Amino acid sequence: MDRLGLVITDGVGFRNYIMSDFLKEAQKQYDEIIIFSGLPLTSFDGYNTDNCIIETLEDYRESTKTWMFRKLKELAHLQNHKKNNFGIRANLRKNYPTTKSKRAFIIKLIFVWTNIFHSESWIKRYYILQQKSFKNHPTTKRYTDLLEKYKPELLYFTHQRPPYIAPLIYASNIKKIQTATFIFSWDNIPSKGRMSGDFNFYFVWSYLMKEELLSFYVNIKPEQVKVVGTPQFEPYVLERYNIAYDEFINKFDLDSSKKTICYSCGDVSTSKNDGLYIKVLAEAKKQGKINESVNLLVRTSPAENASRFTELIDEYPFIKWNFPKWALTRKNHQETWSQRIPTEEDIIDLKSILAYSDIAINMCSTMSLDAMFFDKPVINPTFGNNKNGLYDDQKYLKYQHYSRVVKSNAVTVVKEEGELITEINKALDNPELRLKYQKDLLKLQISHPLEGTGKRIATILKQCVK
Repeated sequence: MDRLGLVITDGVGFRNYIMSDFLKEAQKQYDEIIIFSGLPLTSFDGYNTDNCIIETLEDYRESTKTWMFRKLKELAHLQNHKKNNFGIRANLRKNYPTTKSKRAFIIKLIFVWTNIFHSESWIKRYYILQQKSFKNHPTTKRYTDLLEKYKPELLYFTHQRPPYIAPLIYASNIKKIQTATFIFSWDNIPSKGRMSGDFNFYFVWSYLMKEELLSFYVNIKPEQVKVVGTPQFEPYVLERYNIAYDEFINKFDLDSSKKTICYSCGDVSTSKNDGLYIKVLAEAKKQGKINESVNLLVRTSPAENASRFTELIDEYPFIKWNFPKWALTRKNHQETWSQRIPTEEDIIDLKSILAYSDIAINMCSTMSLDAMFFDKPVINPTFGNNKNGLYDDQKYLKYQHYSRVVKSNAVTVVKEEGELITEINKALDNPELRLKYQKDLLKLQISHPLEGTGKRIATILKQCVK
């Protein structure tokens, strides 16, 4: 039997691979699919899992030894690539502890050590030691038994970074099962830490991402990297997530005679100025600074609740809010955010917001790309810097993945209130001003059409083991 092992680590992986067309296409090409799920089994209720077996991944907790070797590997990777890379240096600063605990002291020692010993050969040593630390762990034994039981041809990890997938990578090596992973997000290579392990194949969004991967991981061979696009955006071309304009208007209680400005929030860890930007937009609408009367719609982050916006909700009742409908499937997990999964209603909401809003505003997030698929003008407010007392969100303009967006002219970056209002009025008057640049950027960032993404990934996975 042809068997595929599919590793779903979190809610975003669930959205990308269960709620897109991937699973449907993979079911046509494999006799059996074993889903190794970091989410509870009930998460799959209502989805077509014919010829699928679902096994739950453990909420694996690292031993001190494993944690130390992983930290050595990850910080060495950052040290090795910090030169001329603002995002990597920012990540290093973020990782440096400010407390005085025992673990903080160990991390400080690791910083000192890896500042010197951070070459690829040293990173390989740390990885080998990390792998050896799994040898006698009970989680490894269970995973090895599961792989022996099902014998998948290939194990496909839908996220390359979570530390809790490392024992499964080790078990697959023991059982000599080939592995592939998908590079989860556009910023994961140029600004984030080391992958959880080594894989036989790497699936990436674009030829640009392939180039980045080969430059950061010099031991990966070009033929190991498969350019497939990303299932993240595939729902935007799937009819089952469509609703009509009138339904959108009614759902969010909007005025159909007005254009709609949508502000999309990040999570509080990276987008602390969201409240300020929403307030500026609300005041501009209230005071008539925007040349047209508009609807103001705010979509919050799926990673948090509405608590930090309570005062804005009370102060500006004309703002319409979309709080993403992501269900928490399990509490008391080491990464609770990973246990949230989207509802179909939320994907429909998001798609309709992108399709029917007239201007998309966000602080340098992937939502800039989302809006471009619907030919919407995108504005990125970044008022904060390291001098004016606001959270410094202008630093994200220097990250490798986003500096490329800024240089492309596909988005408008504004750094103060007057600029934001001016650019909104320009976008209302001429929404296609940056459309050509947006099309060019999308071709650069996602090298294949959204149509057929699930089928493409399933087909190339099949080819990997021939």
